[in-house]
Amino acid sequence: MKTDLLHKYRITANIAAKNYIGDSPHFLLNELLRLIRVALMLSLWRILLKDRPEGVDGMTLSTLLTYTLIAELFAEQMAAQTGIEDLIWNGTILTRFLQPMPFVGVLSAEMVGRWRVGLWLVTIPLLLLCPFFGVSPLPASITAGVLFTVSLSLAVIVGLALDTISASFMIVWGGNIWILSDLRNAVVTLLTGAFLPYALLPYGIGKVFAWLPFAAMASTPLQIFTGTGDSPLKLLALQLFWAITLTFTAVKVWNFSRERIVGQGG
Repeated sequence: MKTDLLHKYRITANIAAKNYIGDSPHFLLNELLRLIRVALMLSLWRILLKDRPEGVDGMTLSTLLTYTLIAELFAEQMAAQTGIEDLIWNGTILTRFLQPMPFVGVLSAEMVGRWRVGLWLVTIPLLLLCPFFGVSPLPASITAGVLFTVSLSLAVIVGLALDTISASFMIVWGGNIWILSDLRNAVVTLLTGAFLPYALLPYGIGKVFAWLPFAAMASTPLQIFTGTGDSPLKLLALQLFWAITLTFTAVKVWNFSRERIVGQGG
């Protein structure tokens, strides 16, 4: 039974990947922009820290370059967005409840399917280009690499929980969902630490952001990978707290919003 369910998830992921590719040339442009973005960021850090070999707040230039590279390699996993807002917008979300598979499982499988495209078009090419960029893709230590895997898994859980909470607000609000979607994307970009490490933020703002749930999405796994910031165990403990808390919250608010969907007929 479990094997059959896994097979269904695998088929769902394959279909999602094909549908994403079928959106050509949009998907090619999106992946190309990711490659251009990371190349520009690596060049920018080299320019800004050219006269500061000691780095900033414990982050040397080489560490910052690795941080930026890994942030892009796993950008989709750290964002963990299911695209549920599209289902809400076009009204097909109700039909997903009728599928003989768990709703969350279907959306997660579709998300993983889209990740495959990024794997082949961004992740692998970036890894091959590392020697030309002069950036090391290796973790600070073997232990850091192992803990990063754990932390990245928790980051996906936190991202899915926040995505579910965001979708619930979209449903209950009933207004233009793209306003909330854009706001969520802006928050993910600015507050997770994926685009700009907390160590580079002025006035100690990064230390405040480190306690927020958004840090668990990107900053925590990236700090563990590069060996910067607080001790890995402390970072993981706070990340685990947010994973449990947000998952519980997501289940509660989603059950409430789901009843509203069924009651309104979609």
